[in-house]
Amino acid sequence: MSLIGSETFKWEDANKRGNIMYRMPRNIKWNDNIVVREDELAVFYRDGKALAYIDRPDRYALTSLNAPIIGTILQKIGGVQQQAEVVYLQKRIFDGKFGSKQPYQFRDKEFGMVNLRVFGEFRYKVSAPENFVNQFVGTFNFSTSAEVEERIKEQMVILIYDSLGDMKNEGMGVADFAANLTNIEQVVLTRTKDHFDLYGITIDKLSGLYVSLPEEVQKAVDLKSSMTILGANYMQYQTGQAMREAATNPSGGAAGVGVGVGAGIGMGYQMMGAMQTPQPGQPAQVAAAPPQIACQKCGVLNPQTNKFCSGCGGKLGVTMVPCPNCKKDIQEGAKFCPECGKPTTVPTKKCAKCGADAPETSKFCPSCGKAL
Repeated sequence: MSLIGSETFKWEDANKRGNIMYRMPRNIKWNDNIVVREDELAVFYRDGKALAYIDRPDRYALTSLNAPIIGTILQKIGGVQQQAEVVYLQKRIFDGKFGSKQPYQFRDKEFGMVNLRVFGEFRYKVSAPENFVNQFVGTFNFSTSAEVEERIKEQMVILIYDSLGDMKNEGMGVADFAANLTNIEQVVLTRTKDHFDLYGITIDKLSGLYVSLPEEVQKAVDLKSSMTILGANYMQYQTGQAMREAATNPSGGAAGVGVGVGAGIGMGYQMMGAMQTPQPGQPAQVAAAPPQIACQKCGVLNPQTNKFCSGCGGKLGVTMVPCPNCKKDIQEGAKFCPECGKPTTVPTKKCAKCGADAPETSKFCPSCGKAL
């Protein structure tokens, strides 16, 4: 039960919500009561520094009766001025987002001076209550959580900028950022301990890091990535782009389309030739010989596209004729049928009237029709 004239201090839920800190608007005095709940702690502050804090949930009366429990606090707020401020802090982890307000000038060896902006998310919590209050309440004289969070975000951006500068000195360039965002996050996270210990803050996680580049630089980085994937240099890439644009140009009517397609095909061959040119130190690639076909008459090899033999002038290609026995198609000139196995040459006899050859088994001449 509170003594007459004493007051009870507690962090009301209406003021708590997502705030990491709450600075009581009035001082706590001798005989007052203070309530500390499970998810919070109370720091006693006076003369620009934290005196002590309570992190065990309970209701405490600042009287000599509680000396065994809060004796240190009673000693520090005793004397002529028997009062102190109370700053409540939440123990839980908070999620925050940060983003650059001002660009960071990054001198890149390929793109020159580039203005960068960084964005991301992080998780943080109070790790040293006295350091936290000494810095944010004592040094900066902050009264609200919004001021504290803004300061933490600013420090996160500064730390990332410093880390990018150090990684640049080790050879990292603008074009390497996208592939190394996870590595950058880990480097920054490792450095947060030394940087934020002074503030009594621990950064538990850094994620979603995004490095924003000026539009023209981003296009150049994308172009470089595309050329790397294609294995082409800038001129080859530009030739390919021109080929595609010419081939798909809808203007100029039929003639324009024809010119566009023709130009596109021509540039395509140029690009293919350029990309197939062996690089210094690489062996030249030998082009594969075109398919060939043997002439059935003389045996000379000819390109498969030839219609006539270059050796004897005979017609190239396979001519199919029916087997005289089973009537299946077989290659002309074959001596035996691959289907029935019988000889493809049939004994003949001459017609007495016209002299034409007729199969020996025929009863009539296929030319004049006379009985044989």
